[in-house]
Amino acid sequence: MTSPAAPPPPPTPPPSPESGATPAPALRLGVIGCGRISQAVHLPAIAKTGALTLVGVGDTSSRLAQGVAAKYDVPAFATVEDLLRATRPDAVLVAVPDRFHHPVVTAALNAGAHVLVEKPAAATSTQAAELADLADAKGLKLQVGAMRRHDPGIAYARAAVPRLGTLLSVSSWYRIQSRLRPPTEAALFPAMVVDEDVRRTEAGFKADRAHYLLNTHGAHVFDALANLVGVPSTVRAQFAGHGRDCSWHGTGRLPGGGLASFEITADIHADYAEGMDIHGEYGQVSIRSTFPFFRQASTVRVHLERDGETRSPVFGAADPYQLQLEAFAAAIAADEPANPSGADGVTALRLIEAVRDSAAADGKEVAP
Repeated sequence: MTSPAAPPPPPTPPPSPESGATPAPALRLGVIGCGRISQAVHLPAIAKTGALTLVGVGDTSSRLAQGVAAKYDVPAFATVEDLLRATRPDAVLVAVPDRFHHPVVTAALNAGAHVLVEKPAAATSTQAAELADLADAKGLKLQVGAMRRHDPGIAYARAAVPRLGTLLSVSSWYRIQSRLRPPTEAALFPAMVVDEDVRRTEAGFKADRAHYLLNTHGAHVFDALANLVGVPSTVRAQFAGHGRDCSWHGTGRLPGGGLASFEITADIHADYAEGMDIHGEYGQVSIRSTFPFFRQASTVRVHLERDGETRSPVFGAADPYQLQLEAFAAAIAADEPANPSGADGVTALRLIEAVRDSAAADGKEVAP
C-alpha cells in the first residue's frame, strides 16, 4: 500500500486586476437587517469587494435603516417587499434574527433573488428544509453564513483530512469569552448605529439563554464537524449551567465508525478558544482558530506519520466574511453549488436539535 499523498499547497488566490483576467460583473446586493452583525462585518466586507455592489438596505427600525443607509450612501427601506420591489437586486444578504429567516428568505426567493442568510439557516430544521427546497425549485442559490468554511486555514485542513484515512478520534471545542468579549469587540468594531428599543426587544427573545446560545454557536460547531469529518449518525450530549454560563459536552458517531467529541461553552471566564484535533490511521490534522473578528486565518498543522512529514502553512490575515461574499458571487456567476448550501444549513440545525433533545434526556443517544 502506498503512503497517502502530501497535503495540497495553499489555495490559489483569485487573479489580481493586473493578471488580465476579466472579472465578472458586480452583483447588485441588498442587505436586509441593519443590526450589529451587518454593521460589524457584512457591510464593511461588501465595501471592500468588487464582486458585489450594495443597492439598498432594509430594516423595520427606521433608525437603523436610515442611519446605515446614510453611511453607505444607498436608499433605506422599511420592509423586505419595498427593498425587493424598488431595487430589484440580483441577491440579498439576510441578517435579521433567525426567527424571521423563513418569511424574509421566502420573500427574497419568490422575488427571484439569490440569498446569503446568516446562520443558523432558520429557527428550526423544518423551516430550513422548506427554504432549501424553495431555492432548488426556483433555481436560485441559498448560501448559509458559516463563514469559517472560507477561512484559508480551514479550507487547507479540509483538503488534508482525506489523507488521514479512516478517522478514529475527533475533538472540537468552541468557547466564548465573558468579560473579555465586550472590550475586544469595542476595539474591533466600527462605530455603530444603535436603536435601544430594538436592543430591549431582542434581549427579551434571548432570555431563554441556553436555547439562544446553542442555536447561535452550535451552527458554527456542527457545520464545522459536518464539513471537515462528516455528519455524525448519532449524538449524545449533556448540559451544565451556572448563572449566565452554559456548556454542552457530547459525542457523535462518525460515518466511518470513529468518535467525535464536542464542547460549546458560553461564557468562559478566560480568552476565546476554538479548535479541532482530527486523528486518523495515517496521521493528524490540528486546527486552532482565533476570535473571528480578528480576521486571522486559522492555524493548521498536518502530520502524516508514514511520510514522516509535518506541514503548517502560514496564511496570515484573511477576512472570512469578505471571502464568503466573494464565494457566493462566484457560485452565482458560475452556477455552482453554494458553500455551505441550504441543505448544509438543514444538517447543522438537525444536529443542534439532536443535541438539545439528548441533553434534555441526560445524554440519551439521538439520531439527527
